[in-house]
Amino acid sequence: MTEPTVYDVVVVGAGIVGASCAHHLAQQGLEVAVLEARAGAAEGSTGLSFASVRAQWADDLNTELSWRSISFYRDFQDRYGIDIGYRPTGYLLLIPEASWERQLQAVELQRSHGVPVEVLDIARAQEITPFDPAGIGGATWGTADGQVDPHGVTNAFLTLARGNGADVFFRAPVDGTSKVDGLWTITAGERTVTGRHVVNAAGGWAGEVAGLAGLDVPVVHSRRNVYATAEGALDNYVPMTIDAGTGVYMRSEGTRLLFAGAKPTEIDGYNTAVDWPWMEELLALAADRFPWMVDLPLDRKACWAGTYENTPDHAGIVGADPREPQWINACGFSGHGVIQAPEIGRLVTEQVTTGAITSIDLSELSLARFQSGAVENSVSLVF
Repeated sequence: MTEPTVYDVVVVGAGIVGASCAHHLAQQGLEVAVLEARAGAAEGSTGLSFASVRAQWADDLNTELSWRSISFYRDFQDRYGIDIGYRPTGYLLLIPEASWERQLQAVELQRSHGVPVEVLDIARAQEITPFDPAGIGGATWGTADGQVDPHGVTNAFLTLARGNGADVFFRAPVDGTSKVDGLWTITAGERTVTGRHVVNAAGGWAGEVAGLAGLDVPVVHSRRNVYATAEGALDNYVPMTIDAGTGVYMRSEGTRLLFAGAKPTEIDGYNTAVDWPWMEELLALAADRFPWMVDLPLDRKACWAGTYENTPDHAGIVGADPREPQWINACGFSGHGVIQAPEIGRLVTEQVTTGAITSIDLSELSLARFQSGAVENSVSLVF
């Protein structure tokens, strides 16, 4: 197939968000090119994620974006005939007493969006995941929350995009951009492509990519470590469980237990070396709530580290750049890109095809919020 002289859209990044954008754009008949720096899809933050999805949030926008996306994952196999690994294995949130009333309000908000979520007493929650109840006010259980296969989803999106004519180029790190007469020219190593629109879905590198165009997009890498027990360490399945008081979270992976938690003193920057001292600190932090974890054998070879693509307020940046309306950002999701990728792809496509996002109020995710200086960290439960 001959490459178009001018693409309608050039998507930078073949992680799960970029792949979703490519699929939705190509599905609308647009000529799409995807440029990915690495040798394959989902080799950055996407493939190193915890692979969990939830619709339990304390604000309307994140709840809606997440629930629409989980519903998309749920129906993916019926719609496209591809199993992308969505499993509604549940999400258990253990909430401190001081936050319990606020969590009950969040449950009502979630239910108003159609999210299936149950309020559990301590005894019922302990039947799902054993824990010490000291200081816990209650628990909530998202029955449609669970897991997906990030590699599977990303590759499925790209397969569908290619089926609608999209070109996907790997080993194509973007190293230059220019705009002449309303067209963007993007250089990526030895490859040069031209497009009417650019979608910046470069994850933790989105700030650097935007900088090539003279734009300021405040996204940085932040390391997240995932630790694993030995295979066979678990007799019973542990669904995604979060101790909201300490930030420790865990889930089963086969007969292993995976566990993690954000390190408060983590320094921003791309780093995928496993932090072994933090593992010891994290285990000590988890031991009071989950004393049974202490006896599980660990497997260092099964541990890994990836990165979040963080913004100053830990919320994504979606939509046209105020200075360059043909430059569209879809980045900075701060740990919930896997959760919200399907809906983000749809909204980016709406921006490209209509010139604005009007089907949902996305002003909270506008880049303009950083330029005005009025930024608050309003996102709850960032894991």
